[in-house]
Amino acid sequence: MSKPAGVRSGGHVRWIVCFLLFTAVVLSYVDRQVLSVLKPTLQKQYGWSEIGYGDIVFWFQATYGVGYVLFGRFVDRFGARLGYTVAVSLWTIGHVAHALVTSVLGFALVRIPLALGEAGTFPSALAATAEWFPRSERALAIGLFNAGANVGAIITPLIVPLITLSFGWRAAFVITGLFTVVWLIAWLAFYRRPAEQPMLSAEERAYILSDREPADTHAPARWQDLIRLRASWAYIMGRFLIDPVWWTFLFWLPDLLARRYGVDLKGYGPPLVAVYVLADVGSILGGWGSSFQLKRGASLNRARKSAMLACALVVVPVAFAMQASNMWVAVALIGLACAGHQGFSANLYALPSDIFPRWAASTVVGFGGAAGALGGMLMAQYAGWVLQTIGSYTPILVVASCAYLAALAVVHALTPRYEPVKLA
Repeated sequence: MSKPAGVRSGGHVRWIVCFLLFTAVVLSYVDRQVLSVLKPTLQKQYGWSEIGYGDIVFWFQATYGVGYVLFGRFVDRFGARLGYTVAVSLWTIGHVAHALVTSVLGFALVRIPLALGEAGTFPSALAATAEWFPRSERALAIGLFNAGANVGAIITPLIVPLITLSFGWRAAFVITGLFTVVWLIAWLAFYRRPAEQPMLSAEERAYILSDREPADTHAPARWQDLIRLRASWAYIMGRFLIDPVWWTFLFWLPDLLARRYGVDLKGYGPPLVAVYVLADVGSILGGWGSSFQLKRGASLNRARKSAMLACALVVVPVAFAMQASNMWVAVALIGLACAGHQGFSANLYALPSDIFPRWAASTVVGFGGAAGALGGMLMAQYAGWVLQTIGSYTPILVVASCAYLAALAVVHALTPRYEPVKLA
């Protein structure tokens, strides 16, 4: 889909919006990653079992899935601005509350508001992207703000050990939690819909709105109408298959490095930074790849799916990561898998706004997020059992290596033409 004739993209306000979305994703991943970086320390100090930690992850995922459905509906009804405001407020309260507990049960409980709030991140961000970007730039914008996940994952192992060694582990939760308050002030001060943003030029506003229907006043689509559609299930099953892989890397990668290569709290920084820098590159290239094809005249179907195929193939070698005798070879394979995930997800996440009306897209995003959380719950139990009984990450990585090709096969089977959905 090329840019409409006679419409120029002058202006940069939409990229300020993208930067705000990027920063929010950074903060959300910092806050959810603090616990995984501290896992070996807290596990040793308080005697958590592998299954106990798996239970903490399980209940986070369960709450996250419920929250995704609720926030998908909430954002369709009230918009991205209020959606993000409520989400950030909730997750900040939950995150700072981690400093008050020490047991497996305590951490599971305080992660409930964290999970609920963080569940609103992507429904709100994807709704804001649909409001502020034409289809030809949407996957690129998603790739850019989705790269915030990797930046957050890079920052966390750099600052959390420093804070912990200087002030104790509780301070790691309190100090990192304060940053979201600053972001929330900036969000409320700046974010408006394009029609209401005074900084936006008429030229840029026309470009943003160039490939969509005029604003409508539809109520959110009914869940029962959306759940019957094959396109909804393409997104649901895609998220169910790929999200558990990403969650596994987020929650278990520090432990993998400690278990296989003897890395301690002081040494997490360089390997984790390398993994998530590669993931950042994959996120941006994956989104750019399909956006580039669209601007060159490729169909939406071809652009999105060819980008997803390339990303899925990049993940396959991760099955052999634990056979590497050198840590940096394993880091490279895991980093490529994370890059593939981020590039794949940048295009999959665009599916609801690509083919559903704006008044239904966030609800579909909610369905997909819930499915991804369900997959993450199952993967958390599987990972905990594998590590407790087998003691190796290889079976987990073998599952990860196949997940993206399976997801693409399902997406293609359910949406062979990737055509816009017509809803009453």
